[in-house]
Amino acid sequence: MNDEIELRHLRYFLAVADTLHFTKAAQRLGIAQPPLSQQIRKLEGLLGHPLFLRTTRGVKLTPAGQLLAERARGTLDKVRDDLTQVRRIGRGEEGTLTVGFSGSVMFTQLPAAIQSFRHRYPKVELRLREFVTSAQIAALLEGTLDLALMRDGDPTPGLEMTTLLKERYIAVLPQSHPLSRKRTLRVKDLAAEPFVLFARQMGSLAFDRTIACCERSGFRPNIVQDAPQWPTVVRLVAAGLGVSLAPACLTNLEMPGAVYREVQTPDRTTIDSGVRSSVPSTLANNFLELARRYLAKSNSLTRPNPPRS
Repeated sequence: MNDEIELRHLRYFLAVADTLHFTKAAQRLGIAQPPLSQQIRKLEGLLGHPLFLRTTRGVKLTPAGQLLAERARGTLDKVRDDLTQVRRIGRGEEGTLTVGFSGSVMFTQLPAAIQSFRHRYPKVELRLREFVTSAQIAALLEGTLDLALMRDGDPTPGLEMTTLLKERYIAVLPQSHPLSRKRTLRVKDLAAEPFVLFARQMGSLAFDRTIACCERSGFRPNIVQDAPQWPTVVRLVAAGLGVSLAPACLTNLEMPGAVYREVQTPDRTTIDSGVRSSVPSTLANNFLELARRYLAKSNSLTRPNPPRS
């Protein structure tokens, strides 16, 4: 407004204060001298005090002008710093990002994606939280997570789900099990076996997909033990409690007493991202871009251990 001091007034003033010459200051600013003189007079009028002593030899700062020059530099520097930070936040280069993940996702190339993100965006505070899929969905809806990386994310109103990776199933067997002598199994080879699996409330879609994989081979698995995390499932299999069907990335988990075998099935388990539909986030999108790139390598890096000869 006409009665307010603007940032351009301060820039014009500092140009004259630096050069102590209106013509040189106008050349530095790329404007004509008369408009510059007019703006300085307007600034002095708004302040109610002269900022320069004008003589035939040039100009000198008044005490009020000296103080304004000192303070104006700090003001403009702070504005530039603030605008730089705003731009960085707008580009997703600064801020706080809270990411939830299912435990099994850490056996893919996600850790490499996290390392790359930290290197590329060092000013972003990345907070990682491990939750089962159902808890991640609840945290997204509550607003305590910005982004979720879930095992078989259930479609949920208010959330935008995207499949980042489709994984094969593999069989997890006790090392001493007769089926461990085979390189590849059919799902129905497991029909008579006791199963160790996670509880359905931890992730209903992941559970249902595993059951459906078995039912398409003519049986419903006999689940004798559930466990909260995949490493625990594999430990219980190694202890001889049963067998399991797991995402192929679990082959990256070495567990004495347990072996992994290929399974012939078109069924797939997925890693899905989830964000709140109404809250777009450049930070989350930047993370997802890297996660998608690294997860795409995961299938080529998971190989079940071969049977012993």
